[in-house]
Amino acid sequence: MPENRFFDTNVLVYMASANEPKADRASELVGQTGFVSVQVLNEFSSVARRKLRWDWGDIREFVADVLVPVEACQVSLTTHNLGLSLAERHGLHIYDAMIVAAALEADCDTLYSEDMHAGLVVDDRLRIVNPFA
Repeated sequence: MPENRFFDTNVLVYMASANEPKADRASELVGQTGFVSVQVLNEFSSVARRKLRWDWGDIREFVADVLVPVEACQVSLTTHNLGLSLAERHGLHIYDAMIVAAALEADCDTLYSEDMHAGLVVDDRLRIVNPFA
């Protein structure tokens, strides 16, 4: 059974970066389909403007390209409530917990993130994996 993947913001940031090994790895993963949340797209847009100094058109184009193989999940009040519960149970930062909640709602079994709790298995069905380790 193929894995259902969810990508954290840092995977998209590395796709857009000049760090070739990480950019290549991120592009390989995202090119194989998966999910992101609208929160991830918002966080990416913020980093792209602030740190990468991209203009709005470049951000729109990148996000449109990412969304060819990747589906964007809406964040709802249900996502928020699940995220609060996950933050409390697992000691996650609130924004990380919202990404984990969105991944669970998308029925993913793998969440790729460089800076979350690598190896953590949430609800016996979602494993957090550092794709750059």
